[in-house]
Amino acid sequence: MKLKPIALVAASLCLAALTAQAQPLVQAQQAAAPGMALVPVVDKANAAQSFKLGPLVIEAPWARATPGGARVAGGFMKITNTGKLADRLIGGTLPVAGGVEVHEMSVSGTVMKMRRLADGLEIKPGQSVELKPGGHHLMFMELRSGLKAGETIKGTLVFLRAGTVEVEYRVAPIGAQTRGGGHSHH
Repeated sequence: MKLKPIALVAASLCLAALTAQAQPLVQAQQAAAPGMALVPVVDKANAAQSFKLGPLVIEAPWARATPGGARVAGGFMKITNTGKLADRLIGGTLPVAGGVEVHEMSVSGTVMKMRRLADGLEIKPGQSVELKPGGHHLMFMELRSGLKAGETIKGTLVFLRAGTVEVEYRVAPIGAQTRGGGHSHH
């Protein structure tokens, strides 16, 4: 992802502001308890997992929770190919689904179209693809049970060249636009 110069400036200013705000706290802590150090806390519930299969890195797989009776759900993640040859995501498995398909969503004029990518999704060498709402995604078909927010579901991804890798999907709330459950506002 390339940031425009204005975005880089904004990000730098935010980081500088946060660092400036934290500095008095660090100094006060060091004065009150010499030899002690602040330790960052990791929020394991929201920490993104990554999985590796040969040259492929799968980051932060997640799915949306489903309303009662839903027969399909969407799966999302980022896949990076660090290798020298292209590969293709061609499907996967999920214990609660009858099938896992690779889909593409697009908008043509005022019509939203979704279609299965019969040949899968190419991940070119040295590049990343992001499976996200409104774009490329996995469709979990013929659900036998719903997906509930907060749960983790194990599944697999199947690549044409690299083979099969086990992953874990974190289930975000219904309608989520990101793994953490936030909504995107443009």
